Amino acid sequence: MSQKTIHTVDGLRGFIDISKVKLRALIDMLKLRLSLLVALSSVFGYAMAVEGPHSWFMLSMIGIGGLMVTGASNVLNQMIEREYDAQMIRTHQRPLPSGRLNMMEAFLYAAFLAVGGITIIGTFFNLPAALLSIIGLLMYAFVYTPMKRVSPASVFVGAIPGALPPLIGWVAFTGQLDTGGLILFAFQFFWQFPHFWAIAWMLDEDYQKAGFKMLPSVKGKTRFSAAIILAYTLCLIPLAWFPFQIELINLWGTAALLVFGVLFVLPALLLYHTLDKKHAKRLMFGSFLYLPFIQLAFLLG
Repeated sequence: MSQKTIHTVDGLRGFIDISKVKLRALIDMLKLRLSLLVALSSVFGYAMAVEGPHSWFMLSMIGIGGLMVTGASNVLNQMIEREYDAQMIRTHQRPLPSGRLNMMEAFLYAAFLAVGGITIIGTFFNLPAALLSIIGLLMYAFVYTPMKRVSPASVFVGAIPGALPPLIGWVAFTGQLDTGGLILFAFQFFWQFPHFWAIAWMLDEDYQKAGFKMLPSVKGKTRFSAAIILAYTLCLIPLAWFPFQIELINLWGTAALLVFGVLFVLPALLLYHTLDKKHAKRLMFGSFLYLPFIQLAFLLG
């Protein structure tokens, strides 16, 4: 093998290695598991709005569009927080603080995802759904993200774009805001508080390093914080009655929503009584189960 051929092969291997690193970094920036969960919420909202047989193609399109818009939000979030991510154990190896991607690469990636996702939703569905997607993206990246270091109220603000995906899915089919879509929005809205606060309870020391104020109280893991977490989790129990009232779900589905709500409240109640981190962990894992379980109850009920 000639020296020139060896250099060519080495160069090709180097290019492939760099490409693998970049691809891994792009996937990490997307926060794939989180983005898929959000995208599935859009698919769920669309499926709930459809009366009759579902179009798998359209379900796929709302899922892809939702995944791209959510991914764009996550990339912009990491661009804004890159300096603070570098200060925390949990996030210091993310693509930007670790140097696997630079800011221009991240910006182009965010632009591609945002334009592509909104175009898909606007083209295959309708303008109202596309507008809701734009509102969610802008609110998450440019209101919620900087607010995290200012006030605990940031979680309330962030819960709004976080609850939009099922509503976007609903509006993508119906073309309008109505009671059914708003009820789906409400479930995901209230679910986010115990979900994010449980994570914040477990990672409070790490968040403090970057100046993030994520728990309900600026004093951190207090009885007051635990009481607020419990109060928002309890809201999911009476909320279960509303979809039955508008015939969005049957009595068996309503019973399932109530059972899941009660089970979800139990670790929040234990956290309030003990202030023990292990119950925050149980609440976090409970939140991972609660959302897909209630969505299944809606779809089957």
